[in-house]
Amino acid sequence: MNQVKDIMTVDPVCCLPTTSLKSVAQLMVQHDCGEIPVVYSMERTKVVGVITDRDIVVRSVAKGLNPLDMTAEEVMTTPAKIIKMDLSVADCCELMEDEQIRRLPVVDENENICGMISLADIACKSEEFRLSEAIKHISEPKVRAEDILI
Repeated sequence: MNQVKDIMTVDPVCCLPTTSLKSVAQLMVQHDCGEIPVVYSMERTKVVGVITDRDIVVRSVAKGLNPLDMTAEEVMTTPAKIIKMDLSVADCCELMEDEQIRRLPVVDENENICGMISLADIACKSEEFRLSEAIKHISEPKVRAEDILI
């Protein structure tokens, strides 16, 4: 059985809470990724949140705010869901399904970021084939009580 550390992308690019959204977007383009972990500092790499391309759109542009005047901490998702590097890929898929997320920061025994795992990593590198089931569950609309009009 594969562990997360066997298939994760190592040494992901990170940003700080004070990083401008323009710089975050440029990092996404440069590193061909849709999520950047946000860490306390480049020396203390504990994850404080994550910022996705969707976070930028939903929490700034869609609200009529100018993303060029904003920082990562203003739109990041916090607390971030993280996963330990020695967890099984099956458990990782289960967490992704439960939380309906496609990417997770991976942390070491000291809870410092050491990688990222995505559905693409699972599809391309895992010996276990649970991807279609995971995508189905992740993509299902999540109905919340407050979304139902009575």
